[in-house]
Amino acid sequence: MIDIQALFVAVSLMVALGVLLATILAIANKKLHVFEDPRIDVVEGMLPSANCGACGEPGCRAFAEKVVKGGATPGQCTVSSSDGREDIAHFLGVDVGAQEKRVARLACAGGNNVARQRVEYLGLPTCQAAHLVAGGGKGCVWGCLGLGDCERVCDFGAITMNEWGLPVVDEEKCTACNDCVEVCPKDLFSLHPISHKLWVACKNEVFGEDAEIECEVACTACGRCAADAPEGIIEMKNNLAVIDYSKIEKVTDTCIQRCPTGAIVWLGEKGWVKKGVGAKGIIRKTPLPIG
Repeated sequence: MIDIQALFVAVSLMVALGVLLATILAIANKKLHVFEDPRIDVVEGMLPSANCGACGEPGCRAFAEKVVKGGATPGQCTVSSSDGREDIAHFLGVDVGAQEKRVARLACAGGNNVARQRVEYLGLPTCQAAHLVAGGGKGCVWGCLGLGDCERVCDFGAITMNEWGLPVVDEEKCTACNDCVEVCPKDLFSLHPISHKLWVACKNEVFGEDAEIECEVACTACGRCAADAPEGIIEMKNNLAVIDYSKIEKVTDTCIQRCPTGAIVWLGEKGWVKKGVGAKGIIRKTPLPIG
């Protein structure tokens, strides 16, 4: 037989406990609630949702929070259109701000028509896999392997492989997300402001003719670019020309003119590349033989 009184007491205790817990939760929610500015959601919705990290934040949400708090300007989102950045600035009542666009640059021009492949690689068709097998078989151990890991990892379609097996970066589409930098086993990609026009398209550290035997467009460490550049702009390190970009405002294209292989170039708009008058022309239209 059910004890009605005991059942009533048990039910009453449960109800009282429920009310007590609900009260505690309500008080805790009020005391511990962290206010989030509703403008963050609006700004996030106005961003391109690329979550590329080009702004320096891990994603669009984090960037929106920083912009709303005044720690960043809308202009730092280089993926948004100019109108999109203006809309965010108008919504928040702040200046758009300016951020120079950065793009990925490849330190290699050694396509298969100018760079020798000493051993044929037969395996998983990725640069990272080939790199693990004797460096990929290319004569220049620093050179691009041409298997397109960078193209596949780019979510923005900014990288395509050209006819000579070299990645080509579309600066209009590039968001400087850093994915190609991270995936390249040869560390050939780096991110640069588009104002960096002077570029060494090589990482080969072999000196002189030995470098040129493996790649016709390799830096041979002749030092002519360093001699022709304003003092301190270019330094020869480990048989490779290295540019000090902190002094780049002093640079013109005069320092590329005597480069015999065209390893150092001047970059123009829409992927245009200028080599010096001293650079030999490459007209070969077929890959070099393997071996």
